[in-house]
Amino acid sequence: MRLVFEIEPVAQARPRAVRMGRSLRMYDPKKTADFKKQLHLLAEIKTCCFYPRGIKAEIWFYRAVQKSISKKEHLRRTTGQVRPTVNPDTDNYIKSTLDALNGILWRDDSQIVDLTAHKFYSDNPRIEIELEEFQ
Repeated sequence: MRLVFEIEPVAQARPRAVRMGRSLRMYDPKKTADFKKQLHLLAEIKTCCFYPRGIKAEIWFYRAVQKSISKKEHLRRTTGQVRPTVNPDTDNYIKSTLDALNGILWRDDSQIVDLTAHKFYSDNPRIEIELEEFQ
Protein backbone atom coordinates (compact mmCIF):
# COMPACT_ATOMS: atom_id res chain seq x y z
CA MET A 1 0.00 0.00 0.00
CA ARG A 2 1.31 3.45 -0.91
CA LEU A 3 0.05 6.59 0.81
CA VAL A 4 0.81 10.24 0.06
CA PHE A 5 0.18 12.85 2.74
CA GLU A 6 0.16 16.46 1.54
CA ILE A 7 1.74 17.84 4.69
CA GLU A 8 5.16 19.35 5.32
CA PRO A 9 7.28 16.97 7.41
CA VAL A 10 8.11 18.15 10.93
CA ALA A 11 10.91 16.63 12.95
CA GLN A 12 10.39 15.27 16.45
CA ALA A 13 11.64 17.94 18.84
CA ARG A 14 12.90 17.33 22.35
CA PRO A 15 10.01 16.93 24.79
CA ARG A 16 9.29 19.78 27.16
CA ALA A 17 8.68 19.34 30.89
CA VAL A 18 6.49 21.15 33.38
CA ARG A 19 6.60 20.54 37.13
CA MET A 20 3.29 19.57 38.70
CA GLY A 21 3.80 19.30 42.44
CA ARG A 22 6.51 16.69 42.94
CA SER A 23 6.20 15.14 39.52
CA LEU A 24 7.09 16.18 35.98
CA ARG A 25 4.72 16.14 33.02
CA MET A 26 6.41 15.67 29.64
CA TYR A 27 4.81 17.01 26.44
CA ASP A 28 5.65 17.66 22.79
CA PRO A 29 6.32 21.24 21.65
CA LYS A 30 3.32 22.85 19.91
CA LYS A 31 4.68 22.54 16.35
CA THR A 32 5.38 18.81 16.76
CA ALA A 33 2.07 18.13 18.53
CA ASP A 34 0.10 19.99 15.82
CA PHE A 35 1.92 18.05 13.08
CA LYS A 36 1.17 14.69 14.73
CA LYS A 37 -2.52 15.54 15.15
CA GLN A 38 -2.86 16.73 11.55
CA LEU A 39 -1.06 13.69 10.09
CA HIS A 40 -3.12 11.38 12.30
CA LEU A 41 -6.34 12.91 10.92
CA LEU A 42 -5.11 12.70 7.31
CA ALA A 43 -4.25 9.04 7.81
CA GLU A 44 -7.67 8.27 9.30
CA ILE A 45 -9.29 9.68 6.16
CA LYS A 46 -7.06 7.82 3.67
CA THR A 47 -6.54 4.49 5.38
CA CYS A 48 -8.50 1.35 4.71
CA CYS A 49 -6.17 -1.24 6.22
CA PHE A 50 -4.60 -1.98 9.57
CA TYR A 51 -1.48 -4.12 9.71
CA PRO A 52 -1.66 -6.64 12.60
CA ARG A 53 1.83 -8.18 12.10
CA GLY A 54 5.34 -7.17 11.08
CA ILE A 55 5.70 -4.42 8.48
CA LYS A 56 8.26 -3.28 5.93
CA ALA A 57 8.11 0.49 5.48
CA GLU A 58 9.72 2.91 3.06
CA ILE A 59 9.23 6.63 3.65
CA TRP A 60 10.06 9.62 1.44
CA PHE A 61 10.18 13.03 3.12
CA TYR A 62 9.90 15.99 0.74
CA ARG A 63 10.79 19.24 2.47
CA ALA A 64 10.37 22.75 1.09
CA VAL A 65 13.18 24.42 -0.79
CA GLN A 66 14.57 27.54 0.87
CA LYS A 67 13.45 30.76 -0.79
CA SER A 68 16.82 32.52 -0.47
CA ILE A 69 18.66 30.51 -3.15
CA SER A 70 19.32 31.14 -6.83
CA LYS A 71 17.11 29.73 -9.59
CA LYS A 72 19.96 27.47 -10.68
CA GLU A 73 20.37 26.04 -7.16
CA HIS A 74 16.59 25.71 -6.81
CA LEU A 75 16.50 23.61 -9.98
CA ARG A 76 19.36 21.42 -8.74
CA ARG A 77 17.50 20.76 -5.48
CA THR A 78 14.08 20.04 -6.97
CA THR A 79 15.52 17.62 -9.55
CA GLY A 80 17.30 15.61 -6.86
CA GLN A 81 20.86 16.56 -7.85
CA VAL A 82 21.30 18.09 -4.38
CA ARG A 83 19.73 16.36 -1.39
CA PRO A 84 19.14 17.89 2.06
CA THR A 85 22.07 17.21 4.37
CA VAL A 86 21.09 19.85 6.89
CA ASN A 87 18.95 19.69 10.02
CA PRO A 88 16.46 18.33 10.83
CA ASP A 89 17.83 14.82 10.80
CA THR A 90 16.02 12.06 8.93
CA ASP A 91 15.60 10.01 12.11
CA ASN A 92 13.68 12.86 13.76
CA TYR A 93 11.31 13.02 10.78
CA ILE A 94 10.83 9.26 11.15
CA LYS A 95 10.04 9.48 14.88
CA SER A 96 7.33 12.11 14.54
CA THR A 97 5.75 10.42 11.53
CA LEU A 98 5.65 6.92 12.99
CA ASP A 99 4.26 8.20 16.31
CA ALA A 100 1.49 10.07 14.48
CA LEU A 101 0.42 6.92 12.61
CA ASN A 102 0.25 4.62 15.65
CA GLY A 103 -3.20 3.10 16.02
CA ILE A 104 -4.13 3.79 12.39
CA LEU A 105 -1.77 1.91 10.07
CA TRP A 106 -0.38 -0.33 12.80
CA ARG A 107 -1.00 -1.00 16.47
CA ASP A 108 2.42 0.34 17.48
CA ASP A 109 5.49 1.38 15.49
CA SER A 110 7.38 -1.48 17.14
CA GLN A 111 5.73 -3.66 14.44
CA ILE A 112 8.02 -2.11 11.81
CA VAL A 113 10.80 -4.63 11.28
CA ASP A 114 12.34 -3.16 8.13
CA LEU A 115 12.55 0.60 7.50
CA THR A 116 14.07 2.72 4.73
CA ALA A 117 13.82 6.52 4.66
CA HIS A 118 14.75 9.18 2.12
CA LYS A 119 14.92 12.99 2.36
CA PHE A 120 14.42 15.23 -0.70
CA TYR A 121 13.69 18.85 -1.58
CA SER A 122 10.45 19.71 -3.35
CA ASP A 123 8.18 22.62 -4.22
CA ASN A 124 5.36 20.38 -2.99
CA PRO A 125 6.28 19.32 0.59
CA ARG A 126 4.76 15.95 1.48
CA ILE A 127 5.31 12.54 3.02
CA GLU A 128 5.01 9.34 0.98
CA ILE A 129 4.85 5.98 2.69
CA GLU A 130 4.92 2.53 1.16
CA LEU A 131 3.95 -0.36 3.44
CA GLU A 132 4.17 -4.08 2.93
CA GLU A 133 3.35 -6.88 5.32
CA PHE A 134 6.52 -8.68 6.38
CA GLN A 135 6.52 -12.33 5.27
